[in-house]
Amino acid sequence: MKVNYRINNLRRRIMRNITKNVGKSYKTPKVDVTKPLDVKKVLIVRPNHRLGNQLLLTPIVQEVINTFPNCKIDLFVKGGVAVPVFQNFEHIDKIKQLPKKPFNHLLKYVAVWISIKQKRYDLVINGDTNSSSGKLLTNISKAKFKVFGEFYEDLDAKFHDYKHISKKPIYNLRRFLENLGYPKNNSELPVLNIKLNTDEIAAGKKILNNLIKNDKKTICIYTNATGSKCYSEDWWNTFYNRLLQEFPDYNIIEMLPIENISKINFKAPNFYSKDIREMAGIISNTSIFIAADNGVMHLASASLTPTLGFFEPTDLTVYGPYGNKNKAINTGNSNINDWIKTIKKMLTN
Repeated sequence: MKVNYRINNLRRRIMRNITKNVGKSYKTPKVDVTKPLDVKKVLIVRPNHRLGNQLLLTPIVQEVINTFPNCKIDLFVKGGVAVPVFQNFEHIDKIKQLPKKPFNHLLKYVAVWISIKQKRYDLVINGDTNSSSGKLLTNISKAKFKVFGEFYEDLDAKFHDYKHISKKPIYNLRRFLENLGYPKNNSELPVLNIKLNTDEIAAGKKILNNLIKNDKKTICIYTNATGSKCYSEDWWNTFYNRLLQEFPDYNIIEMLPIENISKINFKAPNFYSKDIREMAGIISNTSIFIAADNGVMHLASASLTPTLGFFEPTDLTVYGPYGNKNKAINTGNSNINDWIKTIKKMLTN
């Protein structure tokens, strides 16, 4: 285990212990429930720079838009990925970005925090239960309504999918509004959605057609992942050969990561892009996307393409793709025959 990893884990434990009582003194204000809740300006906090975590924020953003259609939303995130992720969301007003390495950009880091303190919002939502920064920012913000992102045992008992990192903020917001006295919202939860437009989808189709040069439908795989989530070359080669055997009427292509590596040694037609919206546009023209748990898996889900995610070290109940016929499989308690059966069902349905 790397020293930096140990230090980071220790820092997180210390900060969570320090901030565990943040927000406990907040009292839900009384409102006139005969009138719509007057929410015009919203802040959603999710200070994480990873692509997957920012894509996982799109459902709560859509939930806020659905609930308060006249609102404007500020996002407080880290890094620059959020700009292309949310560029087609009309209700996004500003994206306040923390630098990835705050100690190298201390003045900018402090300035963004001060800007949160100075601006007045109607509603502030912490998008991650485990984010100490999210709780602190929610606490210092000037807002009448605050959703701190706590874990609620009653919601966990009521909803089997409450632990999912994208769904929990939605359930928490709905619980908050119910506690104010508003009717329960039993509508279907929004899914990950990068909101591709027709031009982006058409551009993706053109790139895909130039790659495969036939009219067959396409299966896309992504063989890379980080750390223990990454399956071996032997694992991927066995799986790829089985795909060739089981799906002769489909193209099988591989999306490559920025490192330009392939766990199947570039045996399949492949493509690469640094533009996440271009990547999503290409994926949207495929029949199914298959990958281990990683940010590109969530990008495929956000392109509204049926996505199959392979999980073992990470918890699929927290990070699994959902909606749009998506499936998550624990490879530790299943086998390749189970995976092929699932793929066939997804393609048939």
